[in-house]
Amino acid sequence: MSAIAGIYRFNGEAVQSEHGGLIMEALRQYPANQSRLWNMNHIMLGCHAQWITEQSVHEHLPSYDLNRGLAITADAIIDNRDELMDQLQVPHHSRQHMTDSEVLLLAYEKWSERMPERLVGDFAFIIWDERKQLLFGARDFSGTRTLYYHHNEQQICFCTAINPLFSLPFVHKEINETWLAEFLAIHGVFEPPDVSTTIYKNILQLPPSHKIIIKNDNVSVSRYHSLSDVIPLQLASSEEYEEAFREVFNKAVTARLRRTKRNVGAHLSGGLDSGSVVSFAARALEHENRSLHTFSYVPETGFVDWTPKHRLADERPLIKQTVQFVGNINDHYLDFSGRSAFTEIDDWLDILESPYKFFDNSFWLRGIYEHAEQRDIGILLNGARGNYSISWGPAIEYYTKLLKNLKWLQLTQEIKRYSRNVGVGRRRLYSIVGRKAIPVLKQRSSSIASGDFPQLINSDYAKRVGIYEKLHDLTFTGIGSTDDLPDDPLEARKVHFEKVNMWSATGTSNCKLSLRYSLLSHDPSNDLRVIRFCLSTPMEQFVQKGMDRALIRRSTKGWLPDSIRLNHRTRGIQAADSIHRMLGDWPVFLAELDRVSHDSRMQQIINMPVLHDALAEARQGISPNQAYNPSIKLLMRSLILYRFLQKNF
Repeated sequence: MSAIAGIYRFNGEAVQSEHGGLIMEALRQYPANQSRLWNMNHIMLGCHAQWITEQSVHEHLPSYDLNRGLAITADAIIDNRDELMDQLQVPHHSRQHMTDSEVLLLAYEKWSERMPERLVGDFAFIIWDERKQLLFGARDFSGTRTLYYHHNEQQICFCTAINPLFSLPFVHKEINETWLAEFLAIHGVFEPPDVSTTIYKNILQLPPSHKIIIKNDNVSVSRYHSLSDVIPLQLASSEEYEEAFREVFNKAVTARLRRTKRNVGAHLSGGLDSGSVVSFAARALEHENRSLHTFSYVPETGFVDWTPKHRLADERPLIKQTVQFVGNINDHYLDFSGRSAFTEIDDWLDILESPYKFFDNSFWLRGIYEHAEQRDIGILLNGARGNYSISWGPAIEYYTKLLKNLKWLQLTQEIKRYSRNVGVGRRRLYSIVGRKAIPVLKQRSSSIASGDFPQLINSDYAKRVGIYEKLHDLTFTGIGSTDDLPDDPLEARKVHFEKVNMWSATGTSNCKLSLRYSLLSHDPSNDLRVIRFCLSTPMEQFVQKGMDRALIRRSTKGWLPDSIRLNHRTRGIQAADSIHRMLGDWPVFLAELDRVSHDSRMQQIINMPVLHDALAEARQGISPNQAYNPSIKLLMRSLILYRFLQKNF
């Protein structure tokens, strides 16, 4: 992968060479195998390249083809190369060594502005079309690679990262108060829904699933649609759906493994998603006499597990069952002793270039990248999007739909089997399904749930910025929760994939971690081919015979141990030791929060009575079993924002 950059002057004047040098010099904070700059009059393109695939070793970016009048800089790994090269009629003898940027240029020549919707993979690229005198670029559908830009009347400049843009003399830091206000007002970990904006007023980003065209001094950004061609799939039997799933999922898992000579790693928990990814990857690597490295976060020594019996803070017993059954795995269990969400703040602010909310898992997310880098991992697999793709299958919601459609016999049979699988009485299940089937009761319970998290933003600040009315809108403050989704599970999943903000934060963090540690995160459960297959498959394949997540459970027979594959009763829980890890720094933590509460700028932004209440609770001592207490979320979010503002403004 790469960090890319560029400057384009609208008025035809030449780009000043020192400006190109400044932005490329700023990119040197990231490791690179090669760093190059290309300049032609009023356009400059740059690439700070990290070699992951065999083809990338021979890739020289930016590249310019005089005969075609095309130049490109790209941060891209394309997974459907074979299909694209078939459609582009690339000779077979040329395919093995053809770089991804060459595939992109061929695709652009054939399909022009429609080419991004045909691509499967992680990408952000810019193409200069000299004959048409336009710049064309795009970002992949879920935003796994980033692209920021700034433009004024004279020029547009762009980069994979934000801070290199500030090295240019005409780009200045100014806080985007609307973004900040919405960031604080949304209760969940999600960012503001307009993902074209950032924390900086003068820095925009190309949203996921969007393309950009610069022509005649005009900047045009529009969405392209990767999931518009999903057609319902009708196969003869459940076994055929299982076979079809294994075929498409195996292709998604192995697409990149064979393209790199570097080691391959994977996140591994005790669940279905990461376990499925690992089982397919380990088997594929075995054919090449390579083993898979797995990385698993475990609680710090001395942590006393306070979680309920059906939730495991330490998933090692489940993980080791998967490792033993699958084989060909070098497993690593990492407790990241001495690290906590508090100790990680400064590093994460440097990585993300923005305030963030997902502090709970921050210490082990970055820690796994560090350990992977030490073992020369080139590809780090995960199954993060599995809940809405490979392991989707919400039983209760499906049973609610059966009830609404008066399918009594089918509902009775399903509830009976599901009750036996999950160990919950049928009467209780009928009660849950009945309440969900009555919209008034659901709306009332949602309102109560949403009120559990106090509003962090100062109401006067919300009024001044113009978002005060949104504070009373559950579909806004509850972005990412059930308050923001339709009742129908099929519609809810469809909305999930339509909303580009749902995965922007995850894509951004993975992209920037990959740049810092020179390795690529890859999620096969987020592969477009897998998502298209899952969206085309009938719901009855996902909830069946009393099983939720039924398709992945059935399809991994022989790939995962039955104790994992058919486990309905025990689940892992992440970051249960987060408070335990912070106890040694608790006095320092409280002292800094005191400074936050007395900071004049924070007093204008934050709802101080709420912060004071949370701080008073923290002074009394929050026990480890309160790791998910709203108070700790309020305190950590306030502290993270305080440090960001201190560092940047």
